[in-house]
Amino acid sequence: MSRFWTDKIANLDPYVPGEQPQDKKYIKLNTNESPYAPSPKAVSAMQDMVGSDLRLYPDPNSSSLKKALSKSYGLEENQVFVGNGSDEVLAHAFMGYFSGGKPLAFADITYSFYKVYAQLYSITPKIIPLTESFDIDVQDYQDLDVSGVVVTNPNAPTGKALSLDKIESVLHANPDVVVLVDEAYVDFGAGSAASLVNQYPNLLVVQTLSKSRALAGIRVGYALGHKDLIEGLERIKNSFNSYPIDRIALAGATAAVEDAEYLREISEKTIVTRQWAAIELKALGFQVLDSSTNFVFVTHPEKQAESIYMALKEQGILVRYFGNKPRIGEYMRITIGTDEEMNALIDALRALI
Repeated sequence: MSRFWTDKIANLDPYVPGEQPQDKKYIKLNTNESPYAPSPKAVSAMQDMVGSDLRLYPDPNSSSLKKALSKSYGLEENQVFVGNGSDEVLAHAFMGYFSGGKPLAFADITYSFYKVYAQLYSITPKIIPLTESFDIDVQDYQDLDVSGVVVTNPNAPTGKALSLDKIESVLHANPDVVVLVDEAYVDFGAGSAASLVNQYPNLLVVQTLSKSRALAGIRVGYALGHKDLIEGLERIKNSFNSYPIDRIALAGATAAVEDAEYLREISEKTIVTRQWAAIELKALGFQVLDSSTNFVFVTHPEKQAESIYMALKEQGILVRYFGNKPRIGEYMRITIGTDEEMNALIDALRALI
């Protein structure tokens, strides 16, 4: 701790990403990255961008990407905001829409960055517990006196999804505050609330290119919403970093969004592998939650999660273990890898169990 730190820095409890050990080569099933390469069109577009033009600033409006996204979702360009990963988009939304004094509602088991942003921006969380079966009960989001509501759909780390009619019930119940729907994993089996944007001026949908589009390495995320909500995010962005998307990332992201066929191809492959893996894990005695994501959330009634995690790590396979976190300390989150990687996991677990 430095004597130059402010109290805010000293009191922060930063987000901890999945481990990235460098001591040997691992089968990485712990950070929800795609096991597949990005769209070849995206790779080609990024390669073409490497040249003398990198001496120039990128387009501050990321116009080509906004145009591609608006076309993809049937929206206007002024209904699209882009940022340096969906985490930056979330950060701007928390600052702009939820820091007004009232608490912000979100689930007790969800993306852990929400608590970090709440602390950073002096927002009081209103934690709403999931049910015993790890579901979001939308009745718990009625009649709230809050600055906003954040719903992760499908939820992480549970993998469970809400239907769009349940998302609408949350929107109906909270018409005077922003309802942010975080859809990082939506392409793996859930319905996107992007189809509701023109019906609800308080809806902000946030997505990322890191998961289903296999572009975690370039950090691009985006938000969809009413033009006035998007204008608010633009005002924050231009008061913080007016050039968030670099030239290479912009070229790759635009090409990836335009390559809808490749998105469908690798998403469907991931879903098929996930369904197979769930069957195999259940056969080994694991309890596997229904998943609409690129991971499964599992526990074993007879084996400690920590012992399984450590044994797999010794064999060069990484999964996400949550340690002492309330309610989920005996669960593991397993990213869906290639068929070869998942076979290696099942073989290792079969020998262990």
